[in-house]
Amino acid sequence: MKNLIYIVLFLFGFTVSAQNEALFDQATEAYNVGEYQNAIDAYLEILDNGEHSAALYYNLGNAYYKLNQIAPSIYYYEKALLLKPNDPEIENNLAYARNMTLDAIETMPETGLSKIYESVVGRFSFDQWGYTAVVFMILFVLLYIAFYFFQYSFRKRLAFITSMVALFISAISMVFAFLQYNKFKADQPAIVFASESSVKSEPNLRSQEAFSLHEGTKVNVIEGLNEWKKIRIADGTTGWIPAEDIKLVKDF
Repeated sequence: MKNLIYIVLFLFGFTVSAQNEALFDQATEAYNVGEYQNAIDAYLEILDNGEHSAALYYNLGNAYYKLNQIAPSIYYYEKALLLKPNDPEIENNLAYARNMTLDAIETMPETGLSKIYESVVGRFSFDQWGYTAVVFMILFVLLYIAFYFFQYSFRKRLAFITSMVALFISAISMVFAFLQYNKFKADQPAIVFASESSVKSEPNLRSQEAFSLHEGTKVNVIEGLNEWKKIRIADGTTGWIPAEDIKLVKDF
């Protein structure tokens, strides 16, 4: 009975995979001939089938950009960048899309230490740092075993030193993975989808307007209360926005 279930699940997974591949080819063909909405429909159907990838989100961003729909374009570029950090093509297209937004928000200046931190720790995502830690830990074990089996003192010293270096890199990578994971959990980016949204000083319609935002602007969600989300924008300003006016980027 169990074997039959496994076979059915395998065949179902194979069928869905083949269907998604056909839809992806169909969407790519539609995009190439300028039928961008048809391409979007096919890509979204792939998402509905449960498949997520940086390439899929990137192509969705491109299709929406061609239709001048800036909010969904930026939204899907941001999702692609989450799955494939520091990708130059995604970052480049995202920059083009951001140039079409109305809100000109200055980012908070970074300190020298913050820039160094981001250039080092922010180079990889937490899972990439985790993979790096595992690879160097395996290398450490292999080199340490080699240290015991080598007969010549030079080889033993070389194996021991390189094993310690591998262990050090593995430990540092685990620390960086932990830091990036905490940052990933704390960071809740969202994109404004409303053409114009009034951000309030308190989570109710009667409160004073703090500022307004337009579609495509990226915000960071701090907390939520009923139908409101407290957000922070790039310059550090905070306020409350209706939850229906934004879409969380990490909503996979």
